[in-house]
Amino acid sequence: MMRALICGLATALLLTQTAMAQDRRVAVTFVDLPFQADAATLCDPARVMAITRDFTAMLKPLDTHGVAFVNAGRLCDAERDAVLPQVLNVWLDAGLDLGNHTFSHINIHRTTADAYLADVDAGAPVVRAALEARGMRLRWFRHPYLFTGETQAKHDAIAAGLAQRGYMIAPVTLDNNDWMFADVYRKAEQIGDETLKRRIGAAYVAHMATVLDFLEPYSVEITGGREPAQVLLLHANSLNQAYYPQIHALYLARGYRFVPLEEALADPIYAHADAFVAANGVSWLHRWTRTDGRPIRWEPKPPAWIAAANAAPASELQAIAAGQTAP
Repeated sequence: MMRALICGLATALLLTQTAMAQDRRVAVTFVDLPFQADAATLCDPARVMAITRDFTAMLKPLDTHGVAFVNAGRLCDAERDAVLPQVLNVWLDAGLDLGNHTFSHINIHRTTADAYLADVDAGAPVVRAALEARGMRLRWFRHPYLFTGETQAKHDAIAAGLAQRGYMIAPVTLDNNDWMFADVYRKAEQIGDETLKRRIGAAYVAHMATVLDFLEPYSVEITGGREPAQVLLLHANSLNQAYYPQIHALYLARGYRFVPLEEALADPIYAHADAFVAANGVSWLHRWTRTDGRPIRWEPKPPAWIAAANAAPASELQAIAAGQTAP
């Protein structure tokens, strides 16, 4: 009887510890608004509004508490002033906050700190106006490519300039190369291959799970024994239009709660020093690891056929996919 009681208590304790371990939090962020699409689409106001409404309609019932980051320059010059405020209002109506991602998705490695900050300023007015019309304020900034400066001088000048402008930096801990899958998915759209689109989507969801298997324990090492609140980087594109609901369900199944970015950043890990300076855009988990003097362990790469298809024209996509074993 006593042995059965002890076994029962041990089982209950294990279940409790497992449940506690699964009390995970994640803040979802989408970048590259209005959308990752070709120039013709982004110059067509009706099409831009349609894909915006479709994407946010997919998101709204999921209640992600997300933040979406805007590149105002993605829209055609002739359409921007009339269309972009409407686009941003659709995102706000869906319950998301907005942030600045620079005007042109500028690459700091190819310019100066002053030019970079000028591009930040150029991207701000339309986002700020949309937020202030609702009693909100522009506070979030996300670096394009996650590049923060390849020299100490650039890094420090940009950091100081962003701080002077009152921005809060939106870091990233979960980066799963969704942009690469999205590029291949758009190629499958171009050639009209629905079967291949489904295969790419399935590979994307499977890769997200693989990356989480790696990054969850990696983040525990950095914090000294607990999983911190995570920040997920995704892009506004047709791949996530179709497959983000499965990504969302994957996170729920792994015990995550979706929280606002501000709540995630209240986790003590985000006060960790970041001394990473390099010509590379990496997650803050890697930045903190390097700052602590430990070697970075890189997350799993996408499947080889996805990488090959990303580097090839759409005309070669089916041949590349045919040479791989279907997932």
